[in-house]
Amino acid sequence: MNAPLLEARGLARHFRQRGTHRVLRAVDGLDFTIEEGSTLGVVGESGSGKSTLARLVMALDRPTAGEVIFAGENLFTQPSHRLARLRRGFQMVFQDPYGSLDPRQTVARIIAEPLHLDPEAPRGTARRARVTEVLNQVGLAAGDADRLPHQFSGGQRQRIAIARALISGPRLVVADEPVSALDLSVQAQVLNLLMDLRDQQGLAFLFISHNLAVVQVLADRIAVMYRGRFVESGPADEIFRRPMHPYTRLLLEAEPRIDAPRRQARSSAPSSRGDGADNWISACAFAARCPHATEECTAGTPAATAVAPDHLVTCHYAGQI
Repeated sequence: MNAPLLEARGLARHFRQRGTHRVLRAVDGLDFTIEEGSTLGVVGESGSGKSTLARLVMALDRPTAGEVIFAGENLFTQPSHRLARLRRGFQMVFQDPYGSLDPRQTVARIIAEPLHLDPEAPRGTARRARVTEVLNQVGLAAGDADRLPHQFSGGQRQRIAIARALISGPRLVVADEPVSALDLSVQAQVLNLLMDLRDQQGLAFLFISHNLAVVQVLADRIAVMYRGRFVESGPADEIFRRPMHPYTRLLLEAEPRIDAPRRQARSSAPSSRGDGADNWISACAFAARCPHATEECTAGTPAATAVAPDHLVTCHYAGQI
């Protein structure tokens, strides 16, 4: 069996709150893999640690504990020149298509930026040809290379950001909320583009979102993240067909539906009641908000339990509620 393209082992990132002894466990001991050409969707509400996870996978931040293995190599033990070479294989698309592009640079310069750090990258006319190639791949014209970001719509800017991620020929793209700042119709266009790129080029994705419906379009597997931990993970179809963790169910119930009564939609939306930085170190992370919580939930950390093949639920009562 081939090794996964990316593997995280015991990945954690903790932050000490200034002036206190409290610790914010933004990412708290995650284990996961991403295979070649597959998509792992990570879902959770704001503050669950998703963007911190993205930064760790990209080696933009160092973990408190654990490791990230890309193509068989630990990203956090590499010298800077070796890490720069490895970065050809993984690139990132950021959430904000306005803030992630330098307004003073042309599209050609923005897209080619990753190549400037690669001594083996094509130069001159070959580099320009490569820029034109990726522009065409994301549905933009060669003439767009000489324009500035402010001359494009939000969806077009995100296409430019995707082209920048593609320029080095990566095997993995980390997409951190890549459509959340876009209108619904534009979201659909960008998601279709990502699916086409995955199918045509065999790209793997770590796709991060707060919206389960968006993740369902692209992901093969889903990991539901709450306060730095995965509370449920498994095949996407299985998660949507049979969600087993109370938090996953709340997220699904909170999704807008035409046929859902307004009062019910409000009442089922997740609440922030009882959240604190370190009040769950030895307890279930979701205990303060769970409608099924018992004393056992606040007394010990639940283990991940397999409720079906490859379907894990971190709950004391997995499969019983």
